[in-house]
Amino acid sequence: MTKFILAAFLLCLLPLSSALADVDLSKPLDLKFTAVDGRAVDLSKLRGKVVLIDFWATWCPPCRGEVPNVVAAYQKYHSQGFAIMGVSLDSDKDALLSFTKENGMVWPQYFDGKGWDNDISKGFGIDSIPAMWLVGKDGKVITTNARDDLAGQVAAALKAP
Repeated sequence: MTKFILAAFLLCLLPLSSALADVDLSKPLDLKFTAVDGRAVDLSKLRGKVVLIDFWATWCPPCRGEVPNVVAAYQKYHSQGFAIMGVSLDSDKDALLSFTKENGMVWPQYFDGKGWDNDISKGFGIDSIPAMWLVGKDGKVITTNARDDLAGQVAAALKAP
């Protein structure tokens, strides 16, 4: 079990090298899915808001470590136009549902049970987690590294025209 946890931890630390391989940053990002709770999610319908796309998994220690920061940013800025979409690389739906409920992660979560073969994360070239992409009010990706001072980056994006 210790080897599994260490391997999972090391996988989370791999560099995000090809994440933008197929993403055209000059255009609004296209992302639609049905959340694990049945909600229809469409990034284009959130234009005018700042949106965090959080690629993560419950089995990833660094991902779990980011949860308090993400929840705090959501609580502080949601009423000002900040939204979050989770893209879970979990393969255990019950673990995902339990973890998100216990940690106050009320935003929609994508889940297809495929782990690293997750359709959305593969489509965006995600090869390490946690990966946090911040999308501006215009629907374009501002940064693929929103982990660094998430609250500050959200505040700045909300102030931008």
